[in-house]
Amino acid sequence: MDKINVEMERITRAESVEMDDQKLVYDSSVDHKGRIPLRSSTGVWKASLFIIVIEFSERLSFFGIATSLIIYLTKVIHQDLKTAAKSVNYWTGVTTLMPLLGGFLADAYLGRFSTVLLSSTVYFLGLLLLTMSRVVPSLKPCESDLCDKRRNVHEPIFFLAIYLISVGTGGHKPSLESFGADQFDDENPEERRKKMSFFNWWNFGLCCGLLLGVTLIVYIQEHVSWAMADVILTLVMASSIAIFYAGKPVYRFRKTTGSPLTPMLNVLVAAIRKRSLQLPSDPSHLHEVPKSETTQRRLLGHTNRLKFLDKAAILDQTQDSTEQQQDPWKLATVTNVEELKLIINMIPIWLTTLPFGICVAQAATFFLKQGVTMNRKIIHNFEIPPASIYALTAVGMIISVAFYDKILVPFLRRTTGNERGINILQRIGIGMIFSISTMIVAALVERKRLNLVNKNPLEGSSSMSVFWLAPQFLILGIADGFALVGLQEYFYDQVPDSMRSLGIALYLSVIGAANFISSLLITIVDHITEKSGKSWFGKDPNSSRLDYFYWLLAIITAINLCVYVIVARNYSYKNVRCKATMSVADCDDRDNREAMV
Repeated sequence: MDKINVEMERITRAESVEMDDQKLVYDSSVDHKGRIPLRSSTGVWKASLFIIVIEFSERLSFFGIATSLIIYLTKVIHQDLKTAAKSVNYWTGVTTLMPLLGGFLADAYLGRFSTVLLSSTVYFLGLLLLTMSRVVPSLKPCESDLCDKRRNVHEPIFFLAIYLISVGTGGHKPSLESFGADQFDDENPEERRKKMSFFNWWNFGLCCGLLLGVTLIVYIQEHVSWAMADVILTLVMASSIAIFYAGKPVYRFRKTTGSPLTPMLNVLVAAIRKRSLQLPSDPSHLHEVPKSETTQRRLLGHTNRLKFLDKAAILDQTQDSTEQQQDPWKLATVTNVEELKLIINMIPIWLTTLPFGICVAQAATFFLKQGVTMNRKIIHNFEIPPASIYALTAVGMIISVAFYDKILVPFLRRTTGNERGINILQRIGIGMIFSISTMIVAALVERKRLNLVNKNPLEGSSSMSVFWLAPQFLILGIADGFALVGLQEYFYDQVPDSMRSLGIALYLSVIGAANFISSLLITIVDHITEKSGKSWFGKDPNSSRLDYFYWLLAIITAINLCVYVIVARNYSYKNVRCKATMSVADCDDRDNREAMV
């Protein structure tokens, strides 16, 4: 009996003794079938808390820099509105596309924990260089924060610093979020449900960082100095790296399995080699992991789409069976084939979410520049910084996430029986509808502002309160709460298990590519409207027609939404037929019970 008790204690304990991110199992012990032991709710959320802390720090720094970047570029570096908007879009685009590289390295070679630690260090070095560019006398733009003549050396150092931050973000963002989701076991129904809430509360922590970034940090930039703000951000990042590392004993880790792209290339090559073979009438005759083996990955069920790729799993009777199974370039499993299908099916979803990203890009550029021209006084002579109005986006997002997680999802679970309440693509579609509303409201408000400018060119729109911009920021925040959180969950959940960091990177790449498209669209619209008379983009908002541009984005997004609905209705979700770390034989009797979303 004592031996049994000792063995049961060994099986159920969830400590992380002598663990690193290259181990296969989550906790210190697994049972005789390779299953992950249960873990207390406190242990799961404790690990998540350490992870959310460093995300809070990163978002504090990012939004403290990003929201005031266009103001710094126009007031300190003296770029015109159009050039500054493009500079912001390029930087944001690079920052949100770099995760594609960082996510690949995390999944394939470095592991998520190591990638977060390394990239956070690079991020810290970028902040340190940014601080030096504003503190070291020879690197400062000039003697004061705002001046007419600046030193030429400051600009290249400044851009080097912020692009170094981009590199740090490239490894930080995809790895940290997927590492946080890894703390929840998909095999355990209770933890799987908590993971759905994790994405919502992850964004709650993100919004808290955003709020402080666009209020406290921006206020210090405006009323104290840019240098002081940078010093604070650098110290906070250093502290959060230490806190993140301190949480190592309670984390769960996943093993790296090499490049996740190689098996997909194997499938493509094998399918081309066997293009002349006839597919079996029964898909069960296609090659899969033998039932006698134990797999450390989840197996996927066969789907009827992209049948050409199924040929990669045909066992060629004219060749030696053993030799084929040993050569992945000649024979692939059904799971490998289905993983490639998943990625191909994601392409239309990725493309149809780009217009939403273009709408989001306007908040950190043109929306903020509008705020600069308006009355920002609240009480007495206190004036809020222009970038602080961006805080309303976080408010809108927090409200929508809390409402969705605590009220809407429980109600819909009871009504529809769906574990998620509504499926992921429906949630994204709702966010797109709100983004269209954002552009319509923004166009109407901008039209009102320009009417004041035309009536009184000297006073401009200084008599118009900046809180006229509040509705468009709030609605955009609600859109983010549905679409951005939905995109995070979609790309994490629907990619192959070996590509989850890369999945988060794909979500971020929507915003990155959208920022580049936004810059391209500005260039095209500027060129066309300039030829027809007067460009929609002048040197400042008062000489521009941003309302026309917002209407254009609303029309583009509305047309795209119709296409998205068609794509989403025809989308097939991941068909999991076996849970991780279980023998295939154990999975087969559970196929019909697997919850599909």
